[in-house]
Formats: sequence, structure tokens, C-alpha cells
Amino acid sequence: MIAIMMETALTRNSLSELSINLEALAANYHFLAEQSAPSECAAVVKANAYGLGLRAVTRTLEKAGCKTFFVATLDEGLALRNITKKIIYVFAGVTEETNLTFAEASLRPVLNSIQQVKLWNSKGPAAFHLDTGMNRLGLSKKDFLELSVGIANGTTVKPTLILSHLACADEPGNDLNFQQLKTFQELHPTPQSYPRSLSASSGIFLGPQYHFEMVRPGYALYGGNPTKNRPNPMSPVVNLKAKILQCREVARGESVGYGATFRSDKRRQIATIAIGYADGYSRALAQTAYVVINGILAPVAGRISMDLISVDITGIEGVKPGDWAEIIGSTISVDDLANCAGTIGYELLTALGPRHKRIYIGANI
Repeated sequence: MIAIMMETALTRNSLSELSINLEALAANYHFLAEQSAPSECAAVVKANAYGLGLRAVTRTLEKAGCKTFFVATLDEGLALRNITKKIIYVFAGVTEETNLTFAEASLRPVLNSIQQVKLWNSKGPAAFHLDTGMNRLGLSKKDFLELSVGIANGTTVKPTLILSHLACADEPGNDLNFQQLKTFQELHPTPQSYPRSLSASSGIFLGPQYHFEMVRPGYALYGGNPTKNRPNPMSPVVNLKAKILQCREVARGESVGYGATFRSDKRRQIATIAIGYADGYSRALAQTAYVVINGILAPVAGRISMDLISVDITGIEGVKPGDWAEIIGSTISVDDLANCAGTIGYELLTALGPRHKRIYIGANI
């Protein structure tokens, strides 16, 4: 197994390490491709591949067989074009200022309105985004039917892909999933004219009727659980650890951290760890989360600082400065940590800061 350390001036003497297992990433891609076969399995690599590194993730997914990638913005598309010659779709679509850049870089905009379709018309391949009930981006039913007339008579660009997005895919019993599926099927019933894509990570697990000709997972690729309230079928990709800087004894009645929100009920041992909200460790984790030290859970004590957290190590033997604390890993998954913060793992992954030294395991990148 090869480990490659991506070091910058910011991380040369880093007190935290973010390990990304690219073999697990490739395994997750293969698993999702099998689950959705014979549909094409694309990959969403927006937000710097969910915080894990665009170049390493893209190269790994390419080798795993991925032929189509999705990003959010033009700048992300341009960065990705410097890495791969594969098909790249950009969710945000085009503006008058970006039309030419899209065409020159052979990027495919996802067109979200009639105005965007008119701006792009005949400049190259593009996708149409059909809103089936999320009411975020996308063409309305009326807009799509109007454009369909233009496509039929040759006055409107023919899309290379029709896509929509499920609002509640992580809730299999939610009626909106079926309503969106029905709307998508009614407006675009066959793939003869152009392929279709409805499902991201969680939608893949709703069943074959949601797969159409392409699925486009993101979060599940990176080890996040796409099946809420069920065991995670994905392999873990991320491991985050940070160093203990100091250990101290706190007497009964003494407080720890800003605001004195934690007061010791007895004599306790406290460890201070080099990670904080500047590194993506959310303030919402105060007094709800745990780290793992010497295989034992240690609860967070007090508020999260910009660069530091304190944890209660009372009863954990042999803890000393320089030891590592597991933040995300085999005991605490990214979904576990997100639950403690009252958020989702997507937010925590994409917030992982640049001060972590990134170590890529199992890859030749």
C-alpha cells in the first residue's frame, strides 16, 4: 500500500493529519457502479472533491472507470479540466460573461432556465436541469415543454443529458420521491432522444426505477452513509487525527474553556488537542462530541476554540502530550460526528480545513 503525503508550507509542521484512503474510494465507486448497472455511474467532485482533494480523487476515479464528472461552478470546472479530459458538467450553468470560457474549455453547462438555454444555444453539448419538485434550480414543466418544441424543430440545442434532483432521497418512504419520479417519467419518458439522470448517492438505493441512464453519486463515494438509519454500505475513506498539546488536572468547581460552560463536578484530567473550528471542527460539537484516545472515548469539555478543543481524559491511562486523538475514524465516523453537531456529514467533510496534512493512501497519483 502506497501512502503519499501532500505537504504545503501551511502543513509542514501540522498538528493534525487527514488520511484519505483512495483504495476505499475506488471500491466505493465500483460498488455504486454495480448497484446502478447498467446505468452509467458518474461522480460528483464539487467543493474540492468534498474537501478531500480534487486531483487525487479525480485521478483515482478515472482509473476506477469513471467517464463523467460533475462540479458546481465554472472555476471548479476549469480546475478539473486541468486534471482530466473526461466529460465535465457544471451545475450552475452559464452567464453572458462565461459562455465563451465554457466553450473554450469544453465544459458542459447544466442549463437551468430558458435564458441560459438561449445564451448557450448551439455552442456545444449541455445538460438540461428539469425541476420536478425541489423548487431550487431548474426548468419548470412549462419551460421544458416549450423548449421541447424548439428541440423538435431544430431551433433549440439538443441536450446531451436531462437531469433532475431528488429532495428526499435519503427518506425512502417519503411520497415526494415517487412524485418526482412520476413527473420526470411523464416529461421525459424514454431515452431515445437523450439520456436521463435523477439520482445522486441516496437515490441509487431507492431501486432501479430511479437509475435511468446515469447516476451521479457524491457523498457515498467518500464513505458517507447514503442510507439514513441503516448500516452504512460504503467503505470508510477518511481518517482524521490531531495531537494532544497538554494534559492538566482540573479541580472540582473549576471551569474549562471560553464562557466557563463546563465546570468540573470532581477532580478531572483534561487534555487540550490541536484542532478547532478553523479546521472544520464545528462549534456545535461543544459538549456533545467525543474523540478517541488509547481506544477509549473522551468527551469534549467546554466550547470549541478556533484552534483547540479540550476533552475529559479522566480514567484513561498513559495519556501524554504528543499522543494522537482520533477525530474521525474506525470508532467515530463522519456521520457520527455530524449527528453530534446536529448537521450532516456533507457539511463536515467540505469544511475540513487546509491546516490538516493530507495523506493519500493506496494510490499512485
